[in-house]
Amino acid sequence: MVARLLEQYKNEVVPALVSEFGHANVHDVPRLEKVVVSMGTGRPSGEEGKADAAMAELALIAGQKPVFTLARKSVSNFELREGMQVGLKVTLRGVRMYEFLDRLISLAIPRVRDFRGLSPSGFDGHGNYNMGLAEQTIFPEINPAKVKFTQGMNIAMITTAKTDEESRRLLGLLGMPFRA
Repeated sequence: MVARLLEQYKNEVVPALVSEFGHANVHDVPRLEKVVVSMGTGRPSGEEGKADAAMAELALIAGQKPVFTLARKSVSNFELREGMQVGLKVTLRGVRMYEFLDRLISLAIPRVRDFRGLSPSGFDGHGNYNMGLAEQTIFPEINPAKVKFTQGMNIAMITTAKTDEESRRLLGLLGMPFRA
């Protein structure tokens, strides 16, 4: 079974981008490479079970097991030592990536309160887009009654686009609701 968003990319987005940007080869058309979903869990000495709960919820949201991210430097003011677990991340590629994006665009983003569109300032100048979510309960997989700790998350969409304009158009044609 092929993801709905992947079919849309092949049948609608590629021809639109070829005609709009004048790509000579279909393989020059920008595409999504990967989506990285990350979540900071804070200090490991904080609330007990926070990292385990975050890992279970991120696994439900992404559809695959997350890995811990470790602190690269020691910072004494934050009581942080090099090698401590400070977050979680999941890298999605292929069909799983398109299924996650489909759920994000059609189910999760519309559930955000007072949503007025995604900020266009999330592009990094190289065709990649980053967005943040305030809490994990906007995903339908998460039962809000069972959530002990609200967690924010960052979603990074890495594309093969050379410019932010091409990347914005690619994500817009896939259904990302950007502000005007």
